[in-house]
Amino acid sequence: MPSPRAETADVVLVGGGLANGLIALRLKALRPDLRVVVIERDATFGGRHTWSHFATDVSPAIGAWLAPLIAHRWDRYEVRFPSHCRTLSTPYLAISSERFHEVVSAAMGDDGWTGAGVVSLDANMVVLTDGRAINAPCVIDGRGPAPSPDLALGWQKFLGLEVELAAPHGLTGPVVMDATVDQLDGYRFLYSLPLSPTRLLIEDTRYSDGEALDLDALRADIAAYAAARGWTIASVEREETGILPIALAGDIDAHWRHTRAAQVGLRAALFNPVTGYSLPDAARLADEIAALPVLTTEAVRTCAEGRSKQRWRERGYYRLLNRMLFRAAEPGRRYVVLERFYRLNQGLIERFYAGRITLADKARILIGKPPVPVSAALAVLSEKSVLPGSVHA
Repeated sequence: MPSPRAETADVVLVGGGLANGLIALRLKALRPDLRVVVIERDATFGGRHTWSHFATDVSPAIGAWLAPLIAHRWDRYEVRFPSHCRTLSTPYLAISSERFHEVVSAAMGDDGWTGAGVVSLDANMVVLTDGRAINAPCVIDGRGPAPSPDLALGWQKFLGLEVELAAPHGLTGPVVMDATVDQLDGYRFLYSLPLSPTRLLIEDTRYSDGEALDLDALRADIAAYAAARGWTIASVEREETGILPIALAGDIDAHWRHTRAAQVGLRAALFNPVTGYSLPDAARLADEIAALPVLTTEAVRTCAEGRSKQRWRERGYYRLLNRMLFRAAEPGRRYVVLERFYRLNQGLIERFYAGRITLADKARILIGKPPVPVSAALAVLSEKSVLPGSVHA
């Protein structure tokens, strides 16, 4: 029964991160007759993040409605490895959390609730820490990844510093991977986004078995990298950290059996298994949810669960590559897998990141001298090989 103190809405989105923010924007654009409420525990939507993607990751239609969110766009990007460097002409785009908050706040108005913690939620009600409650026929849970005993994961973890330099950095586009650095804590690379002639976002990223982040050590490592590049950091404007799941194996059906909620985003295991990027999946799901004839918790759950399971089954090959990276390669040699990959055709690389690789692409990726020992690769062919003792999230 509805609480006598509760407000009412048509859709309540719990969590104001990327997945729910995109759903909110699509509902406001396509279903303006509905009352949509977004509830975020922090002071701003989107936290402190930068979401990037290749232009080829999404359809032109999705790219068009994402356009107001794009804070930066570059026509090319670069990768650097010990044995070769390469510039690719695929456009690269970034959404800043500041732009995300600005756009979502403007769209939601008074129905964007920030600083609002949640005590509980069910299919039709959300109760807040301040005693308020809100009823709706559709409640969507987008609060980020939750522990799952059914998924075996590695981690892409990073610290990013947005810095102002004393002099221009000289970059003409992003350096998406610079793996010419010491290989620490797994596969390590530096990621640099040029935000202005003198401003950079520099991220130290590790593909690691564990989730721990030593922030002081990472800050020192970024400072050392900047100095080695001849960059003098005049000031640090902000920090961002992230721990993204990298899928190795799992039982997606069991994962969904453990909840009755309408889960989206990372909570729904909707992310690129290799990069951890979730924006393309989140955008596609936002379109699908906005097109549902009737918006109920069950309808959204059915839609999200179906999409999650479909993507998981389509991406088994990606999880195989991850098992080779995390379980077959020596930690200090994991970079060789990516170094070899980035010698392939640009079209294949674009299809890989977009989740559209063909059978021929799969064969091409594995043809030639393997970057990991054959015996170790054979040992991780099956997903069952990594499940005992390593299923955690």
